[in-house]
Amino acid sequence: MKLPVNFYKPLAIGAPAPLRTLPIRPERMIHFFPPHVEKIRARVPEMIRQVDVLCGNLEDAIPVEDKDAARAGFIEVANANDFGTTALWVRVNCLNSPWILDDLEQIVREAGNRVDVIMVPKVEGPWDIHFVDQHLALLEARYHVSRPILIHALLETAEGVKNVEQIAGASPRMHGMSLGPADLAASRGMKTTRVGGGHPHYGVLADPVEGADDAPRAFVQQDLWHYTVARMVDACVAHGIRAFYGPFGDIRDEAGCEAQMRSVFVMGCTGAWSLAPNQIAIARRVFSPNVKEVLFAKRILEAMPDGSGVAMIDGKMQDDATWKQAKVIVDLARLVAQNDAELATAYGF
Repeated sequence: MKLPVNFYKPLAIGAPAPLRTLPIRPERMIHFFPPHVEKIRARVPEMIRQVDVLCGNLEDAIPVEDKDAARAGFIEVANANDFGTTALWVRVNCLNSPWILDDLEQIVREAGNRVDVIMVPKVEGPWDIHFVDQHLALLEARYHVSRPILIHALLETAEGVKNVEQIAGASPRMHGMSLGPADLAASRGMKTTRVGGGHPHYGVLADPVEGADDAPRAFVQQDLWHYTVARMVDACVAHGIRAFYGPFGDIRDEAGCEAQMRSVFVMGCTGAWSLAPNQIAIARRVFSPNVKEVLFAKRILEAMPDGSGVAMIDGKMQDDATWKQAKVIVDLARLVAQNDAELATAYGF
C-alpha cells in the first residue's frame, strides 16, 4: 500500500496526474459488443445513441483465433466514432493470458486518448491493480495520453471477494467493480450453470403446519448473489467508487433480468451489464429513478433546503436522514436527465 502522501502522484515521468474524483456521468448500462464482428462494428453509431457506456469485449466469448481481430476492431471503433457523452470502455484479457500485454500496449498506443475505462477480468487482490496501474502509467507517458485511463475490476473469484476491500482502495485509477457471476460460481464450486440470476434450488422452505404434516409448504427462491453484491457495494462506496451487477445470461427472461437489476439497484449498484438490445431498455428503466419517487424527494428538499429540522409531508415525518435519501434520488435523477429528455421532462427539470 502506498503512503497517503504518494497516493495521487503519477507512477511514471510524463504520465497524467491521477484523478481525485470520478467523472460525473450516467452509467445505467454497460453494453458489450464483440469488436471482431464487422456488422456489429457498423452498428456502433446507433449503439452510442442508446447506451451510457459502450464496452468492447476482448476476453470471454471471443474465440482464440479472433483475439487479434477483436483488439484491432475495438481500436477502429474507438477512432472512427464520436462518442459524445457515452463512455467508451474495453474489457481486456485476463492478466495471466498471452494477450494482455498486447491488449494494453496497442490500445493505449492507438486509442489511449479515446478510452475512458479498462475493465480487468478476474482481479484477485490489490497486486493485480498495482500491476495494471503501473503498466498503464508507463504506456500513457510513452504515448502522450493526456488523461488517466481508469480501471474497473471484475469480481469473479473467491479470492477476489475475500480481498474486495483492498481491491477497491488499491489505486486512484479505480473506477468501480462488477460482479462476474459465472466465473465466481465456478471458483466457489457452486452447483449452477446459470449466468447470474437465481436458482430454483436455492431458497427457504416454510415451516410445517402444526397438526397438518402433509399440508403444502411454500418455497421462496432466494438471491444467490445478495451476500457478494452487499460486500462489493460497501467496499466501493467506502472508497468513493461504483458498484455494478454483471451479466444476466438468459436473454429471453426479461422479467427475471429486471427483477435482478431492481434488487441490486435498491442495494446501491449504479448500473448493470447489457448483453442484448432488450436488456438496454430494461437497464434504462430500472436504473433511472422512479418518477413518483423523484417528485416526492424534490418536495422533501424544497421543504428542508439545508437538511435541518423536521417537516411533515403527506402525513409522513421527514428529518435529516430522509433528506439525505431524497438528495441521493434527486442527484441521480438530474444525472440521468442529462441524457434522457423524456425523463428530464417527467422529473420536472
